[in-house]
Amino acid sequence: RGWANVAALQLRNPMHRSHEYLAKIAIEVCDGVIIHSLIGNLKPGDIPAATRIEAIKLLIEHYFVKDNILNAGYPLDMRYAGPREGLLHATFRQNYGCSRMIIGRDHAGVGDFYGMFEAQTIFDKIPKPAGGKALLCTPLKIDWTFWCYQCGSMASARTCRHEAGDRLLVSGTQLRKWLEANDPVPPEFSRPEVLAILREYYASIAAKS
Repeated sequence: RGWANVAALQLRNPMHRSHEYLAKIAIEVCDGVIIHSLIGNLKPGDIPAATRIEAIKLLIEHYFVKDNILNAGYPLDMRYAGPREGLLHATFRQNYGCSRMIIGRDHAGVGDFYGMFEAQTIFDKIPKPAGGKALLCTPLKIDWTFWCYQCGSMASARTCRHEAGDRLLVSGTQLRKWLEANDPVPPEFSRPEVLAILREYYASIAAKS
């Protein structure tokens, strides 16, 4: 595609509004974004790769300029090693030709084991040798993102001045809980096309049980 500056977005969860926001920020500052969904072993209860990738296809079709984004799978098992795994993932993406990698507040984290934003700050601490051994895939550091009812849009802690009560925090864990319980999901949390595919998946699980 002639892209020179390419960002990678790694996904383990279904792509929700926060992921969409991150991808669009990256598209604004890069030539394009590759959505790299993990298709290796995940945690029990995670949504299968085929379902997630199908949902991303619809999201791209309805809400992105297709020339600026690629939907792809990556055969990687999560290790939940936090900051160090962030470096590993950036190295892998460098081998794919990516120059940037979107690193959020708790990349490859588990629970509250790692400190908030450690996966971002570790990139500032690693040695920067001259020559071919330097890590050339640099982090695109994004603050905590959420839907702000006062702003009427997705925002981050760097762009929104409103209080916590005005914010809807968007996370894959919360989305799975709502879907498992067949509870309503706020439209500010996930696109309706994505929710339709995910609800169909959870309905198929319920039918088998």
